[in-house]
Amino acid sequence: MQPELPRDLPVIERRAVRLVVLDAAARVLLFHTRDPEHPRLGVWWELPGGGLDPGETYLDAAVRELREETGIVVAPGQVGAPTWRRRASFVHRRLRHLQDEVVVPVRLPGPGPDIDETHRLDYEVEDYFGFRWWPVPELVADRPRCYPGRLPELLPVFLAGTEIDEPFELWS
Repeated sequence: MQPELPRDLPVIERRAVRLVVLDAAARVLLFHTRDPEHPRLGVWWELPGGGLDPGETYLDAAVRELREETGIVVAPGQVGAPTWRRRASFVHRRLRHLQDEVVVPVRLPGPGPDIDETHRLDYEVEDYFGFRWWPVPELVADRPRCYPGRLPELLPVFLAGTEIDEPFELWS
């Protein structure tokens, strides 16, 4: 059962996709992130991704979001099945987001490239202040603060192909 949402900000509900982008060395791409309007949240590591535009499928959004946020261009066939489903809420800028998310794998054929920020939205340029290609065992062992919050715990299970229906996460 979903807990009651804080009544702190206007709520926007949306569908979203997050991408577990793995390079050939089995390293996962995460953005080092902050919300300048909410410094109390500190910093965290986040999977690329975002909301689905009207009429867009999760697959369309995954390809678009990856290109916009990273400059990495993939074909729809490189995006795996949405086997991790979750509902989450978090504060971002002046809104409380309530979203139904799917998490999909994307496997790159070579080493993880540098990030091209050319197509990022203005707030993404402000929010994302770094990136890292994390070796999966190191991410699991270090357990840095992440979005999704249980990423270090659930990543090995997800990569093994297990279906995940994650209960509601009130992230912030």
